[in-house]
This record gives sequence, structure tokens and C-alpha cells, in this order.
Amino acid sequence: MLAVNPVRSGFIIAISCFATALGICPALAQSDLVRAYRVVASKQFVDLTHSFDATTPVWSGFGQAKMSPAADPKTHEPYTIAKDGFRTTSYEMVGQYGTHVDPPAHFAENGITMDQIPLKQMILPLIVLDDTPYLAKDENHAFSVADLKAWEKKHGRIPRGSFVALRTDMSKDWDKDPERFKRAPFPAWAFETIKFLYEQRGVTATGHEAMDTDTTDKMDSETYILQHGHYQIEVMANLDKVPAKGALIVVTWPKVRKGLGFPARAFAILP
Repeated sequence: MLAVNPVRSGFIIAISCFATALGICPALAQSDLVRAYRVVASKQFVDLTHSFDATTPVWSGFGQAKMSPAADPKTHEPYTIAKDGFRTTSYEMVGQYGTHVDPPAHFAENGITMDQIPLKQMILPLIVLDDTPYLAKDENHAFSVADLKAWEKKHGRIPRGSFVALRTDMSKDWDKDPERFKRAPFPAWAFETIKFLYEQRGVTATGHEAMDTDTTDKMDSETYILQHGHYQIEVMANLDKVPAKGALIVVTWPKVRKGLGFPARAFAILP
């Protein structure tokens, strides 16, 4: 029988614990991920994305999408399950369609494109600022710095590195009343609030329910966001189903090389 050296055994245990602390023990690190997944899987998920088709609202400067059955390029016959065993769709549309991502390059010559946005910026703490209490007096209210500070007095300081979304409930008109959804002016961000969020609170990204960021035609807020290296998500949905703080947002989109925007899929994981 081999003798066990208690000093050597203690040393091995200590090294194992040290490796775990440094995150270089794959087996134990994997168990951390398994535990994290179990926590996440037990939570409620909220879809923050609209379904879209060829008839849904879009900026008049772009025009509606076109969707048709994909066809064999030689015969021009559409593929069908009965004939070919599969079917698929051909899409013709602008990138900024439906719930979508605007990468910095959308407004900045040297800005990063959608395929260059860091993966770690695609899952973030989610903060929801509620503009709806102000809409009874002004249906086109621009969420102000004073409104933001009133929110912080109630909920606490907006954490650095978060995704901040503006709730206006415009999304309820997406299917119910598309013409009203496309109205202008509409409730949105005040430019000073956007600057405050990025400069004073250090947020990573922002989003909103409307097709545009700004209450004016100058696009000051959108220009500021994108030209300062941040991305935004437009035409968000179901923000009324997400708490003011404590949730996570996950946002993803196709990895189009040098892409300037594309429909995105966003969802919240509730606390």
C-alpha cells in the first residue's frame, strides 16, 4: 500500500483551488456554466421583437419588403415540398426593417459594422425607462434628463455597461394600427438624455419602440449614438412586460460581412 503524504496532498488541493479561482479548470468551469444555465432556464423570457412581413411599417424612404417563394434559377420554378421535398423564401428588403440593429457604420464612415460588434455587447443588463406617464399631457413627449433623474431617485443609478430601452407603448400599434405607428412626431428620446446616458452613466447601447431615435428630423440622437461607436435597436416590442431593472437583454442578428443593419432578434430574461 502506498503511503499518502499529507503535505503533498494538501499542496495538490491548494493548487486545484487556485486553478479554479483563476478559471483554468475546465471541468469545474463547465459546472459553473451548467449551474448558470439552470438559473437562466428557470426564468421567464419576454420577446422584444416584432414579427414582420411585406406589409408591416417601414420608413417611406425604403419601401416595403418583397417576399416570394425561392425558385430554381434554371427553370424559374418555385421549390415545393411536394415536388422537391423542401421550400424556402426569397427576401428583398432594406436592412433597417422590423425590429433591427443599427451599427455605428450606418452613420459613421469609419464605424464598425454589425459583424464587428463584440459578442459581449449582445447580452447586457437591461434598464427600461418608462415614458408613458408623461404621454397623457404630451403624446410626443421627449424623455428628458429630469425624467431620468426622477427614475433614478426611485430605482437607483443606472449601471454602467447596461442596455437602456425607452418604453413608449408605440409597439402596440405595430399590428393594430400601422398608420398610427408610422406617425410623426412621436414620443422618443431627448438628445440631452442620450448624451447623459452615454457620457455620465457609461451605458453600452440603447433602444426604443419607434422607427427613429429622435423627436425631430435632425437625427441628433441617432447620429451621436452611432458616431460614438455604439449600436442601437429600433422598433422594440413588449417593453411593458419587462421590469424597470433587474432583467437581462439578449440581442442577436445575422453576421453579414460589412453589414450596415439587419432585422434583429431581441429578448429579455426576467429576474
